[in-house]
Amino acid sequence: MFRPRTRRLASAGGAAVLGLSLAACAGAGAVGGGDGEQIVVAIVSNPQMQDAISLQDEFRKEHPGIDVRFVSLPENEARAKITASVATGGGEFDVVMISNYETPMWAENGWIENLQPYADATEGYDPDDFVPSVREALSVDGDLYSVPFYGESSFLAYREDLFEEAGLTMPERPTWDDVRELAAELDDPAEDFAGICLRGLAGWGEVMAPMSTVMNTYGGQWFDEGWNARLDSPEVREAVETYVDTVQQYGQPGAATSGFGDCLTRFAQGQAAMWYDATSMVSSIEDPASSTVAGKTGYAPAPVDETDAAGWLYSWSLAIPSTSEHKDAAWDFVSWMTDKDYIRLVGDRLSWERVPPGSRLSTYEIPEYAEVSEAYADATLSAMSEATQDATMVAPVPYPGIQFVGIPEFQDLGTRVGQQMSAAIAGQKSVADALEQSQRYADTVAQTYRDQQDAAPDSASDSAPDSEAGGKP
Repeated sequence: MFRPRTRRLASAGGAAVLGLSLAACAGAGAVGGGDGEQIVVAIVSNPQMQDAISLQDEFRKEHPGIDVRFVSLPENEARAKITASVATGGGEFDVVMISNYETPMWAENGWIENLQPYADATEGYDPDDFVPSVREALSVDGDLYSVPFYGESSFLAYREDLFEEAGLTMPERPTWDDVRELAAELDDPAEDFAGICLRGLAGWGEVMAPMSTVMNTYGGQWFDEGWNARLDSPEVREAVETYVDTVQQYGQPGAATSGFGDCLTRFAQGQAAMWYDATSMVSSIEDPASSTVAGKTGYAPAPVDETDAAGWLYSWSLAIPSTSEHKDAAWDFVSWMTDKDYIRLVGDRLSWERVPPGSRLSTYEIPEYAEVSEAYADATLSAMSEATQDATMVAPVPYPGIQFVGIPEFQDLGTRVGQQMSAAIAGQKSVADALEQSQRYADTVAQTYRDQQDAAPDSASDSAPDSEAGGKP
């Protein structure tokens, strides 16, 4: 039986992190005294998660009998390792960081625990406080199967001070043509200053996240309603050519190997005029301890072409694999890291700028956070509320997701297509050749869904066939 939490979060300002050390596995560290119940937590290595590791002294105060060992890996590596472990029932991890892509499918497969009973029984946890769009994306039949650490959409960050100096104005709802013109005005390669920073690193969660939103707003699709691959359509080609040419002409050096972290560093250090990416960037961009552009940045909606909006919806969340032998201890950790009190802990101990955004509505009602987030709070919540297929896509599609395709095969397909897009950005192949190869990959995946659709012509559905939820990656 699970146990509700009875002890509340200890006050800030305690002892230093206990026993943090690197283990043989890349990025792994153990936190604790070594004599208690140990849980292994697999997380993505980004600033917010590193903050959570640094605050483990507070978790130990509340749960002295639980030792936490972290496996912290870059995004692409973390996805592969976590998926392989959970899908095969490897049992290495007690807590895994996944997203709204994996959660519904893994829940249907029985790979992760239903967390709703835990959440409902935990004093003060308040699962109804989660941002509605995020909560829905992490639920199956109304029950949470993972809980959000932070949520995000995407928007366009830009240097307000430089725009003012140059006499430029960011449109209220910029188009990609607007972005290109503004980037051309501010790009200065001689000074190692980019007009815009865009991801180019291969990976379905790297370059394909922003690029898919561009494809959507230009009228493109991965698949149409008949499960025909559409990556060779004129709309997709125009979108990809726009993205590739923009980053080649006005983007950062080495764009083909730039992921979220690289663009974050570049923009925060004042080396780019604009950056289109995840709204979660604000935790670092507005932190004066690490950013040179804090207080100098404005935030505009994701650039559009044919649609009213173009942002994505994503949440890094925590789940408990069904194979865990320490589910109660795992929930103690999961609930601590996603609780309202954790938000206040980050604000009090680190800074309010570093609070994980986009997970809880109450975060935006905290006076200290409201003050520091004045420039981006409304932009973040607006982007998340607009992140629907109806608002961001021209034509209907048979799959869930905006910046991803909610089928098990997409991890492999998106990675393969991302490699093609990255090669095009690097100038190693033309956009036409990259899309031709991508179309072949997509058509192979689509054939299975067409066959299922043909076999059950009367079972029309607004979502993908049964294998979307029940298949294995």
